[in-house]
Amino acid sequence: MTQATIRDVAREAGVSVASVSRVLNRLPNVRPELKDKVETAARRLSYVPHAGARGLSLSRTGTVGVVLPDLHGEFFSEMLRGMDREASARGMHLLLSNMHADPLHGIDAMRSMRGRVDGLVVMAPHVDPDLLFAHLPANVPAVLLNCPDNRQGRMELRIDNAAGARTMVDHLIGTGRRAIVHIAGPRGNIEAEHRAQGYRQAMASAGLPAIILPGNFDEDSGRAAVATMAARQIAADAVFAANDMMAIGAMVALRDAGMDVPRKIAVAGFDNIPLARLISPGLTTMAVDIADIGARAINRLSTILSGETVPLTELRSPSLIIRASTQSSSQ
Repeated sequence: MTQATIRDVAREAGVSVASVSRVLNRLPNVRPELKDKVETAARRLSYVPHAGARGLSLSRTGTVGVVLPDLHGEFFSEMLRGMDREASARGMHLLLSNMHADPLHGIDAMRSMRGRVDGLVVMAPHVDPDLLFAHLPANVPAVLLNCPDNRQGRMELRIDNAAGARTMVDHLIGTGRRAIVHIAGPRGNIEAEHRAQGYRQAMASAGLPAIILPGNFDEDSGRAAVATMAARQIAADAVFAANDMMAIGAMVALRDAGMDVPRKIAVAGFDNIPLARLISPGLTTMAVDIADIGARAINRLSTILSGETVPLTELRSPSLIIRASTQSSSQ
């Protein structure tokens, strides 16, 4: 039996081949009655679009380039899980690249993707996005995740990190804590800077001194911060780390030093990675729904690729997840 062609569908529906192509390729501004007519004809003829021809007709690869600062760890695995889920639902594929915290590596990665992807999702909170995109044509569609401000009018998806940090500090104060140490993320990282900013604001509002120790978003730097607290004899009753991995490292180091968490000292993090609910005690944190943000980025890029207009900035508010690690000091 001969397989139906797009011309057969056009003839069956009584429309032009171009009209059939617009419907099957899900292009914008297609009249509902035309869509119904073409889809009915295609079903009647058991028409199956040829994937290769479809890609050529649209000059599309069906692939999204994803550039992340790292591919290791629960945060990025959750982010990619959400991206992959949404991309698969849309018949798209992901092409991944790791920046290794090096802007030049990110530039090379994006150059290598030129002509191989339909658009980009870029998470580079430590790099000026205008530097990254200076080496690509302005018409390459992109969604920026938690990046510094860009001057190219590209769509940005952001977490309100400062507000999240303020919420966490207010929670710790509400449990009776007053000497709250913040373990910051890496210098030059916009997310870390905003979380430290929110911590400072909340501490100042409460009339409390801010104590900030350096960190690097990994477990080892959480341990190192606790060692610094001991060496400097910082009498803290709470530790608020800028991400969950540092909070977990700090919690382990505190317990190794004989400090009861949470009765002697509370520990809190940020991100709500899956491990946060599995450790003991469970980690209080700010949930940013990592997988959903990844899915949202692909959704936004797909909308841009279809020719639709999207808001230039979407701000997502994290939510407080209270677990045993910040149990009230009075209990």
